[in-house]
Amino acid sequence: MSTNHRILKCQPDDVFAVIANGWYFPTWVVGASRMRDVDAEWPHTGSRLRHSFGVWPALINDATTSLQWDPPHRVVMQPKGWPIGEARVVIEVEPHSAGCRVTIVENAVKGPGTLVPGILMNALLFIRNIETLRRLSFMAEARAGGELSASHTPTVDDRTPPKRASRGILRRALLYGVGVAFLFGVVTRGPATRKD
Repeated sequence: MSTNHRILKCQPDDVFAVIANGWYFPTWVVGASRMRDVDAEWPHTGSRLRHSFGVWPALINDATTSLQWDPPHRVVMQPKGWPIGEARVVIEVEPHSAGCRVTIVENAVKGPGTLVPGILMNALLFIRNIETLRRLSFMAEARAGGELSASHTPTVDDRTPPKRASRGILRRALLYGVGVAFLFGVVTRGPATRKD
């Protein structure tokens, strides 16, 4: 699980106003290159952003689903990036003497990304999210999102924390077990000998 923090010189609502405008997603999320569609209900729970990851012409079309919307405290999203898989991203904002403190916690929850050793995946996500937070801070501090509208007021469902994400532990254990069994079989069988 990768965790990044940054102090922003703005109010928590300024951060959530940027997130609430789904069309801004590729502006602050590193790796997202373009938006294709934003559900009218975004950022309420269950709504989706349809975006592309990568660099043209090698773009992958995918989506991000809102799992929790609770401004000015927390938002939880689950972006897809197949063939890499899916991640769970939690953004928490708390007041700070300089403005607010934003924390991003991200981890792989589905697909091949869960097979990458945690220390390597966390290092990659940490580096990426340094820039993601930098971009989000530029936009929030410039008040690029404007004001949160009444349509962005969270519902009871929006405030309900999502179920804990499965990291596919059983699936990973099975795949690692098959790999170990294969290697053990190769090692114990020894080199093939030819009989004439």
